[in-house]
Amino acid sequence: MAISKDLLEILVCPVCKAKVELKQDGSALKCVSCHRVYPIRDDIPVMLVDQATIEQ
Repeated sequence: MAISKDLLEILVCPVCKAKVELKQDGSALKCVSCHRVYPIRDDIPVMLVDQATIEQ
């Protein structure tokens, strides 16, 4: 099961409150502003800052 479109519309980055987008491979959500990447485990986005990585 993938992340629902409705859930993606309401999720924001917990650090900067910007929109997050699903990465192309579907493995994570990426913030459009600060570029933090939040993993998706068992179809659940892990929106914890200490679990995030930063990508450019």
